[in-house]
Amino acid sequence: MPTTSSPRILLITPPLTQLNTPYPATAYLKGFLGARGYHVAQADLGLELVLKLFSKAGLTRVFAEIEAGEFSLSDNAHRMLRLRNSYLSTIEPVIRFLQNKDNTLASRICHARFLPEASRFDNVADLEGAFGTMGLTDQARHLATLYLEDLGDIIKETVGPQFGFSRYAEKLAMSATTFEPLHEALQAPPNLLDRMLEELLDELLDRAQPDIVGFTVPFPGNLYGALRLAARVKQTRPGTVTSMGGGYPNTELRQINEPRFFDYIDFLTLDDGEGPWLRLLEAVSSPSEKVDQPEQNKKANSQQLLANSSKVLQRTFLRNTAGEVEYVNHPGPDIPHPEVGTPDYSDLPLSEYLSVIEVLNPMHRLWSDGRWNKLTIAHGCYWKRCSFCDVTLDYIGRYETAPATLLVDRIEQIVAQTGQTGFHFVDEAAPPLALRDLAVELLKRRVSITWWGNIRFEKTFSPDLCRLLAASGCIAISGGLEVASDRLLALMEKGVTIAQVARVTDSFTQAGIMVHAYLMYGFPTETAQETVDSLEVVRQLFQAGIVQSGYWHRFSMTAHSPVGKNPAKYKVVAIGPEPGNFAWNDLWHDDPTGTDHEAFGPGLAKALYNYMHGVALPEPLSFWFDFRVPKTTVPRQLIQKALQEPAKPDFAKQNLRLFWLGNAPELLPLDTRPGARATLTFYEQAEDFELKTTPAIGQWMAELFTRLSTDYDTKFLLKEAAATFPTSGLSFEQFLQSPAWLLLREKGLLVL
Repeated sequence: MPTTSSPRILLITPPLTQLNTPYPATAYLKGFLGARGYHVAQADLGLELVLKLFSKAGLTRVFAEIEAGEFSLSDNAHRMLRLRNSYLSTIEPVIRFLQNKDNTLASRICHARFLPEASRFDNVADLEGAFGTMGLTDQARHLATLYLEDLGDIIKETVGPQFGFSRYAEKLAMSATTFEPLHEALQAPPNLLDRMLEELLDELLDRAQPDIVGFTVPFPGNLYGALRLAARVKQTRPGTVTSMGGGYPNTELRQINEPRFFDYIDFLTLDDGEGPWLRLLEAVSSPSEKVDQPEQNKKANSQQLLANSSKVLQRTFLRNTAGEVEYVNHPGPDIPHPEVGTPDYSDLPLSEYLSVIEVLNPMHRLWSDGRWNKLTIAHGCYWKRCSFCDVTLDYIGRYETAPATLLVDRIEQIVAQTGQTGFHFVDEAAPPLALRDLAVELLKRRVSITWWGNIRFEKTFSPDLCRLLAASGCIAISGGLEVASDRLLALMEKGVTIAQVARVTDSFTQAGIMVHAYLMYGFPTETAQETVDSLEVVRQLFQAGIVQSGYWHRFSMTAHSPVGKNPAKYKVVAIGPEPGNFAWNDLWHDDPTGTDHEAFGPGLAKALYNYMHGVALPEPLSFWFDFRVPKTTVPRQLIQKALQEPAKPDFAKQNLRLFWLGNAPELLPLDTRPGARATLTFYEQAEDFELKTTPAIGQWMAELFTRLSTDYDTKFLLKEAAATFPTSGLSFEQFLQSPAWLLLREKGLLVL
């Protein structure tokens, strides 16, 4: 257990991830380590950099440096410089508006020419149609986002060429088989944004006084910022230990052999961080390391730490005393998913995040607008077969669940801490049965949240399960349709068919849950015919109204996927890049049996954008391309026929559970006269309704629905209800087809 001399820990999210909500890695680690008695501070320096930059003082520095520099400015940048005073006077009100601190500004933004406008405003003519049903505040938020993106453009053109609102110097880390470009950038004098970042770090280090600083690097756009910050730590506090983990190292740096990287980072950990952190803290907390020593002594002891670390470390790269990169993985179990603890968001400025609307895609809006607490239902993926996915890596390959009771405990703790009831479940694919149990537990405890997440379009998501998820707070789901071709879906090992996807998306849509489809083009051996046929399936899904949002991704071959591991099986050839001593994940490939995938990208994106807005659905598919494409071979009624397939009758679901979304009914006093009818009154959210039946069945129904509305712990099966059904002139099978039963099914009686 930690002692009073345990190291002080600082966890940092470097620029940049999302502006609307914190990336959860540091919150997870803080919750895990804090529960074990360690002193942990955390900071989102991406958010803090944006707030420092987009302030009156920050923009004053930006404009002053532009004017003092020798930049070759575009006409757009010249215009923005001339509007300097307008930007300085509006920037802080706009930031407050995007932080939901001053919503009254919406009218001025929309109607009063309040914002200075540059090139990002050139294409806003369709806002009336896009936002007509969404409200004034949403339209204003989108315009304010364009205003910020204009400022981002002039910054990228001049003082901060690596800046992006959700990434920083991303190109330096993309497919970076060699460390040289990053090393050169890090050795160059810091630009204005780098200096601002270092100023923020200096203040943070003074407050936190850490002995160890950990950086999470989920994406390529976080790597440069992490290394720039780590260099500053080494410069100002040479005895402080630095470490790094996250999604980028987990996928890209598993074969690192670059000693210079460890000028910045002492320890690079792979996969889940909880276990490696416990081992690292064990090493740092050894008797030879005293945290209250002078810096020079701590620096000497850090060398001793490196020498002794191989005795305890887990899944960790370091540079040993011989100057060579070494991977240490001392045997030991992983931390089970139920024991990772509850994310701790304390000391993150939750009220300072910005709700922006970058694009009009309704699902993408959820990613950028609103504060979402991020939580994982299960570790890894229960399917883990998709051939394009990194199924060989721990974050997908090791599947573990947690009890629904524990998950709702965590949800309640997070809501109590953050005051926010929105949740984004960040699973690779949330398991349907785990979601069912979670929904039941939420309804049982009457915990009201709003949530969304990623799933597989599998048949377990029945109409009744989708209704249950909606009742528990689900508003949207995303899932991989990928290439809408049954041949390619089988080759991908997706485990779904087009007809199945249609029925599942219809079930979610009928339950009032928005559906976003991940779409893929360019999969190995995909032909031009299959690409066009895939677009036709997508068109029919939107025409049927059962998919509301989507996005086309170009297939990418990665080193840790089945395709990357065995390209010959998929009839592609890996053609590079040559392995280096740094990153290794994205692979170039040649697809000799496929089509010219690159040519299809713009047309697919254009078609999808219009389909999402209900535009041009009757147009022939050739309308979207500037070259000849084959006619589709997909039947025009493919999706409609899939939706018309008859569902299994309730009588065939004897082993499934009955679940009632409503309240216990009121049974009027029974009339014992011959031929009398019993009346049950159900008092529900929007309206009440009555059922009239025989006294015997009325009494049975009153007892059944009272039980279902009060006892959530007992799984009461349909066959158990059948066993207690009163003897009458009506069989139970006939009752399941009666108007009374059908009305109850419509009102919220589920068979799960």
